[in-house]
Amino acid sequence: MKREIVERFGGMVDAIGFAAADRFENGPEEHRPDTICKNARTVIVFGKAVPRGMLHSPKYGLYIMHRSYHSMYPYLDDISLAMSNWIEARGRHLAVPIPSYAPLVFHGREPWGLLSVKHAAVNAGLGRLGKNGLLHHPTHGTLLRLAAVVTDAEIPSDPVLTGSPCPDDCHACLKACPAKAFDEGGSFQKMTCMAHTIKHAIYPIAFEKPEGVKQIERVVNTAGHNYWLACHTCLKACPSNRRGGDEDEAE
Repeated sequence: MKREIVERFGGMVDAIGFAAADRFENGPEEHRPDTICKNARTVIVFGKAVPRGMLHSPKYGLYIMHRSYHSMYPYLDDISLAMSNWIEARGRHLAVPIPSYAPLVFHGREPWGLLSVKHAAVNAGLGRLGKNGLLHHPTHGTLLRLAAVVTDAEIPSDPVLTGSPCPDDCHACLKACPAKAFDEGGSFQKMTCMAHTIKHAIYPIAFEKPEGVKQIERVVNTAGHNYWLACHTCLKACPSNRRGGDEDEAE
């Protein structure tokens, strides 16, 4: 099955990996594979890179990044749905598509994916988490958008990559971050970053009253789905996103 999945779907994406469900045992209890798919055995994670050119656009990088992300999400969702249906069409297994973005689940006012596709990608050997809290792929840096499928089919796992993708003396993202999303110890603070980066015209209206906050999942997963991106500084600063011929310093 693993070979057939790679042959059928691998050409549609830039990276694909497989992780046994028991690799997620230390994850949040409500967001483990077996809360998503009955008798989950395997998580299949795949990703597609957005263009590096947007990081070098003299004026319109954020505009291009906005549309690249929101074009990529439905593309990956279509693949996860097709893969799930293909697995189930074999007649023996269940499969559940994991969306690339929404719907999100909120714990308080903090958004969570049904399954963290970023951590799933680490468990499937696609990359390692960097100092900026992003997945670093060996070839595509931090430019992969991700989705997944959880299935009760037992499929051999890929080896997990070890070590940090960031050199000890590299602090490019920390120094460049306009939101100051790193604490004094250098740890990345997700909510600080998101408050600076994720914008939507409906949010100030929807959340100005307590009733709107109570409906935060409904607002974000419907009207707020196509959010605006107000920052991509860490992507531009990260050496993982440069190739031979790129400037030594981010533009």
